[in-house]
Amino acid sequence: MILELLQKVILTALDILNGASVWLIISFVLAGLMHNLISPDRLQRMLGNRSIPALAKATVSGMLLPICSCGVIPLGLGLYYSGAFLGPTLAFMTATPIINPAAVLLAYGFLGPQIATIYLLTGFVVPMLIGVIANKLAGPEIHAPGSEVPVVLAEMESGEQAGLSQKLQAGLQWGFLDMGVSVSKYVCVGMLLAGLIIVLAPPAFIQQYLGNPGMISVAGIAILGAIMYVCAVGHIPFIAALIASGAAPGLAITFLMTGAATNLPELISMYKLIGRRTVLIYTSVLISTSFLVGYITNIMLLPGFTPFFDLSKTRQTVGLANNIIFAAPEPLRYLCTAVVLLLGLYALWPGFKKALARVRAA
Repeated sequence: MILELLQKVILTALDILNGASVWLIISFVLAGLMHNLISPDRLQRMLGNRSIPALAKATVSGMLLPICSCGVIPLGLGLYYSGAFLGPTLAFMTATPIINPAAVLLAYGFLGPQIATIYLLTGFVVPMLIGVIANKLAGPEIHAPGSEVPVVLAEMESGEQAGLSQKLQAGLQWGFLDMGVSVSKYVCVGMLLAGLIIVLAPPAFIQQYLGNPGMISVAGIAILGAIMYVCAVGHIPFIAALIASGAAPGLAITFLMTGAATNLPELISMYKLIGRRTVLIYTSVLISTSFLVGYITNIMLLPGFTPFFDLSKTRQTVGLANNIIFAAPEPLRYLCTAVVLLLGLYALWPGFKKALARVRAA
């Protein structure tokens, strides 16, 4: 029984990782290039402050990237360790998985203009609010240690400034061997925990309670979504079917917000690499605002909502969304999953060796 449960958890975790691994690798590359190619002075001027324009730039940039909440981890942390303040970093990490062009198209096609417009506005306002609160409440973690001093790239032995090829090589090395190793370790642990949650509470169980709004509160949906791995694009048709079967419209917005914006791998990485206060700010504001939006939607905005879902009306929108979504080939997903696992094992191996040594000594 225990071995069977363990097997299901591992297979489920690998399945989740397969869906996110390509975006993780892409983010390692982008984070490394951003770390070494973007001028630290320019990044500090754009995002290295507490201003509202800095939060708006981070939020809008995130809304244009079709990356999931796992893939955004190295990219957001790369911003943070390159000089961005905590507020813009969290605004970017919130907006990126919630809203992107494909998700917006699918939302209007499956959920209808009323829910989709609320979803779109919330996807902009909530990241901004999280950024403002993070800037106000943050302590020493307002910026990464040492990021107040502009990072200077290593010079060549001849004394000349490093060329483009050296910058690219150094950036990729930092993206994979520094950021990639650190993030993969926590992502692998988080994926196992996510797999355990899904095995213990499978989608059929969740659908049963989501489809009956009288049996579970919007607050419960907010908390459930915060620890699950949910892809906004992939779950919009699922949410549309639930609403068509009787779920309240506020539940859709709440579940998409908390489910898409965060999950256990992201929270664990954020906790280990930025700090506990950051996780508390992020989760508390996200859960409370998503609950509030869902509640207001049900009670005030759409009290007598009529489901919009109609397959004949959504085919054109789905076609447009499919043209935007990048569907990685299966071999590429397996390859990227293997790379993430190897980076995670590389990070965890010293701890394994010490544990084995203690066991042998005992």
